[in-house]
Amino acid sequence: MNRRRRKKLSRRLVEAAAFGDRTRIHALLRAGACPDARDAEGTTPLYAASVAGATDNVLCLLAAGASPDTESGHGTEGTPLCAAACWGHTETVRALLAHGADPRLREDHGTGRSPLEWATTGRYPDTIAALLAAGA
Repeated sequence: MNRRRRKKLSRRLVEAAAFGDRTRIHALLRAGACPDARDAEGTTPLYAASVAGATDNVLCLLAAGASPDTESGHGTEGTPLCAAACWGHTETVRALLAHGADPRLREDHGTGRSPLEWATTGRYPDTIAALLAAGA
């Protein structure tokens, strides 16, 4: 697959992950999109789905081999777990934890906030409880 096609598939996969189209995600993965590929801004599909709280999309991407702890963006985003915790997407947090996301992993290559710090900033008690139960 040529570079232009890979970039196009990556962009489309990030869009599909963010906007809740699981059928489109499956089609893009079958067409050769990598579940960990980044778009031009460095956003990963799993991060996009996590920010949106699209748990079904998160599960689909994890099943396809997306890494639960890969940081997204060029220093402007973070980990999927931090993204989900920041917005109180408890079911998404649970899905990421169930697939091996590290509840103690800080963003920005270890210098930023942890998922628990994000959840407490937003005051999401169910998300906080899920993270604490996982060892945060």
